[in-house]
Formats: sequence, C-alpha cells, structure tokens
Amino acid sequence: MEITIHRPGELTPELRGAWHRAMDESPEYANPFLAPEFAIGVGRYRAGARVAVLREGGEPAGFFPYERGPFGTGRAIGLGLSDCQALVHRPGVTWNAEELLRACGLSIFEFDHLVQEQRPFAPHVTGTFASPVIDVKPGDGGYPEWLRGTYPGLAKTTLKKERRLGRDVGEVRFVFDERDPEILRTLMRWKSAQYRRTGRMDRFARPWIVALVDHLFRLHEEHFTGVLSVLYAGDRPVAAHFGPRSSTVLAAWFTAYDPELHYYSPGLMMHLRTAEAAARAGVTLVDLGRGDKEYKDWLKTRELRVAEGFAARAHPMALAQRLWRRPVRGLRNTVLAHPGLRDPADHLLRTVGRLRVQGAPAAARKNRLPDG
Repeated sequence: MEITIHRPGELTPELRGAWHRAMDESPEYANPFLAPEFAIGVGRYRAGARVAVLREGGEPAGFFPYERGPFGTGRAIGLGLSDCQALVHRPGVTWNAEELLRACGLSIFEFDHLVQEQRPFAPHVTGTFASPVIDVKPGDGGYPEWLRGTYPGLAKTTLKKERRLGRDVGEVRFVFDERDPEILRTLMRWKSAQYRRTGRMDRFARPWIVALVDHLFRLHEEHFTGVLSVLYAGDRPVAAHFGPRSSTVLAAWFTAYDPELHYYSPGLMMHLRTAEAAARAGVTLVDLGRGDKEYKDWLKTRELRVAEGFAARAHPMALAQRLWRRPVRGLRNTVLAHPGLRDPADHLLRTVGRLRVQGAPAAARKNRLPDG
C-alpha cells in the first residue's frame, strides 16, 4: 500500500473522481461529510487539513481526510462539525491503522462520528452511539398525503398547526433548495441565538465556521450540494435548515426557527417538510446525526452506529492527548446517557445562557451576527 499526503485543495480531478466512485460503491460511505468537497471546504479555512491517498497497484483506492495539529496530534476533519467520519475506500481494500498514522505523521487520531465499518480502528474505539436516520421515499400525492402515510401519529397535530400558522401569519409554503444568501444569514442568526439561550458554544461566533457554511452553500455540483430549505408563512421565513447532500444522503446539520413563532412547532414542521422534499429530489436517506433528541425518536426509521475514540501509536504525545481528552469525553457521555444527570445539566446551561444574554452589553449584542 502506497500512501501519499495532499492538501485538500491540491486534489486533482482524477483523484476527486476516484473518491466519488469509492463513495458510490459502498453505501456506508455515501454521507456528504465523507465527500472530497467537504474536505476541500474545510481545507480553505483550516491550515492543518490534509488527505492521505492510499494506492494499490498505483491506482487510488482510499482517501483519509484529517487535520494535523502540533506535535503530530490529529483529528477527524471538521471534528465538532462533521457528523460522519471514515477512511473512504473501494470494497475489499485492507489497511493498517498504525501504518496509516505513521504515513500521516500522526501520533494520535481523534474521532467522534466514525462509521462502524472501519474495522482497523476498532481496537481504538472508546464508545459507540446511535445515529438516527430516516429512510425516505417519494409519496403518492402531496405533502399532506405523505405525512399521513409516513407519520400518522404526528400528521393531525402538525397539519392543524400549519393551518393555524397560515391563518395567523400568512400562507405556508416550503422551498427545498433556496438560493437566497440572506436567508442563510437569517438561519445563522437564529441558530446562534439558540446556542446562547441554551448555554451551548456558539459555533457561528467563529468566523471560519461562518465562512465554511457560506462556501458550502454556494456548491451546487453533481456529487455535493449545500441545501438551504426554508418554511415561509407569506413572505416571512419561519424556519430553515442547511445541510450538505450527496447523491443519495442528506445530512441534517443546522436547523433553527423564528423564536417568536415557537408555539407553532416550526422546527418539527421543518424536519418533516425537508424529509418529504428530499425524497422527491432523489435522496434515500436523511441522517439526523448522533444525539438524543425527542424529535429524532419521533422521526427515525432506524439507527446507524457511530464510534468515538483515539487511534494512537506508541508515542508520548499520544499518551498525553488521551489523558487530557478522554476524561472530558467520558464525563460528557455519562451526563448525556442518564436523564437524571442530563436534564439538570441542560437546565443549568439554559439558565447560564439566559443570564449571559441578559447581561451582554447592548452595543456588543448589536454588533454580533446573531442579533441582526
């Protein structure tokens, strides 16, 4: 096995084509977060982004995107943003994790959404988690018929709320692939405000993440598209979702709604409308991503399994990284896995978030992205 290292932006059309073929030949690698376009996008804003290309008989057979940090520490590309991670390869290709890390100059490689089929990384997994998905297919008739047939328990309440929203605010309409960048900015403001209200890290306070989302939104290619979906009431955007899609998989990424209209359950409406429209656009799977959320339990048809852990070579830096990062991840997972711990922690975060928002100086609030 020959392994060469490249910056994502240096990948030739031939290598990108081979990467796409490897995705097409293995359904477990069809997720858009595993596409070269995502790696190239991250590489525009993260200096340590790299791709290892594995060759058999001189032909490209596998692609391993990652980020390299100081002292050979490595992480899955877009760690913290990516909901699917893997070494994408052709069926039948075998590889060795330690040899891969050595070729990449890594002492350790951290992952948190690794697809279960990555057997060479199996000895380094510290935990596996459910990642709910929706298997979708086009329905007969329009959205109401699809909703009643697919989610009979939710249909009556959801359609009733949509009719009420139409009466109170304006006629409800849905756009699956909205190309207006101003609506994307609205979504980011809503999501950023939601992060702050709930005490979470505000991803959109990081300029590189805003720039990456803007970049992916502009991609509209055969194998990768940034899809912005919007629910309108009249001319007013009520809820929106942005996520990448491959030929067959749409990744649920950022969903938010106008908080003034929360009593209409616009977030749930958004997920349902998106799933139905995605099926009509050729998507067969909507990946909701790892995490315990009530709406995911309502919508999922099954679950995939993803893993987190630390693949490492015998190296002092690998030991130090594991000792530092593993307890943090372990504590977080323990809290999330137990409602008796998770619910009080969530309440505390929301309280801190409210106090933080209320205590922010008016000028500072005005100048930040979320409050436009």
